Amino acid sequence: MIELKEAGLDLSQAQRAMATEAEEILRRIPDRSYLCVLDRGGRQVPSPKLASFLEQRRSSSQDLCFVVGGPFGLAPEVKERADLVLSLGEMTLPHQLTRVVLLEQLFRAHKILLREAYHY
Repeated sequence: MIELKEAGLDLSQAQRAMATEAEEILRRIPDRSYLCVLDRGGRQVPSPKLASFLEQRRSSSQDLCFVVGGPFGLAPEVKERADLVLSLGEMTLPHQLTRVVLLEQLFRAHKILLREAYHY
């Protein structure tokens, strides 16, 4: 897990903050990796489909990277680089909480793949 320092919390400079964060995010994404970004406007998938997605990714030779944006979200260039834009729901979540929910869903998906009862 790589955490980047937030570019700033001043709402009047949100665009500049997102652009600064985008440069740093894009610089840190490994070449040829499969990029999945979390965004409220992305595709929603149920846990079993997330498990299938992870199984497909596991069989590829690409690294899988997830990106959660800062308080202002993600700049368009980060979303454009994404191979998948995923949503955890239509409600806005604090980015710190988004990380916890994403990690829980990844854990749940792995339990599904192992056919363990955690997800029931």
